[in-house]
Amino acid sequence: MSELSPGKCKACGLEVAPRALACAACHTLVHSEELAVLSARAAEFEGQGATDRALEVWRKATPLLPPEARQAAWLREHIQELELALETRPPRREHPWAKRLGPLAPILLFLAKAKWVLAVFKLNFLFSLGAFLAVYWALWGWRFGLGFGALVLVHELGHYVDIRRRSLPADMPVFFPGLGAFVRWQAMGVSLETRAAVSLAGPLAGLLAAMGCLVVWWKTGEPLWAGLARAGAWLNVANLAPVWILDGGQAANALDRNGRWVVLLASAAFALLFWEGAFLIVAAGACWRLFRKDLPAVPSARTAAYYVAVLGLLGLVLRLVPGQGFGGL
Repeated sequence: MSELSPGKCKACGLEVAPRALACAACHTLVHSEELAVLSARAAEFEGQGATDRALEVWRKATPLLPPEARQAAWLREHIQELELALETRPPRREHPWAKRLGPLAPILLFLAKAKWVLAVFKLNFLFSLGAFLAVYWALWGWRFGLGFGALVLVHELGHYVDIRRRSLPADMPVFFPGLGAFVRWQAMGVSLETRAAVSLAGPLAGLLAAMGCLVVWWKTGEPLWAGLARAGAWLNVANLAPVWILDGGQAANALDRNGRWVVLLASAAFALLFWEGAFLIVAAGACWRLFRKDLPAVPSARTAAYYVAVLGLLGLVLRLVPGQGFGGL
């Protein structure tokens, strides 16, 4: 590894000492971006069963982490687990048709294994999505039920696409009928601002889907599309409440008290401007977060602006659709 030259921390802007692996002020990892890429590549190799290649990548990541960091401790344990798995792995048996296929044999064998992995991967996604859609079909009929399920799917894909475009590993969404859905992903060394951006990408995708339904309603006059536009926008506003595991809760982790005040005042103003109770849920959550001590070392003003912009545009959709509350009820 080449010798590091002094520079400024990307998070707080303070000078970082030569050869330092983390900022002394905010503890941001100097090589966070490179670690994220290496983590994604190693996870991909593990998913393919290429343990030896995954080990090689993980070992490249080790010198980039401070030895005392919790990520370094986890990485050391993980490398030991992979080394043990590699040592105890049974010897490969050559398939009887391998000699006949010549150089094509390894390729076809890999595709055969990958096909099964992909099938299981898709099965979890498709089974949970099918059960999710069935619940709303039974509750509201097939048209609104399927439409609402599609809106939730778009929301979750917003998270997934934003994670993947950052070259980070992520699974397809898993749905819980009647409760919601989530996207599982790995983010070693990723900043709170990036985590917040991933959290807000779901409501942003939900906003675009609700706008699409709004446009179709304008063009056709079909009440179904108005109901879907309102339901999608309302649900995404409620999801931005900065509490628990909601998207707003994850985004608020990157906000200091000033940022949380901004979200509180904006959501209260939107409640009056758009006359929608969902914004009061967001305001109540922001008020609660003001008294929490989970303040970030490096707050993100960009996250606060992103947060408020998505909230305001969702409120505009609600204002343009007739009715009150969820689905115009």
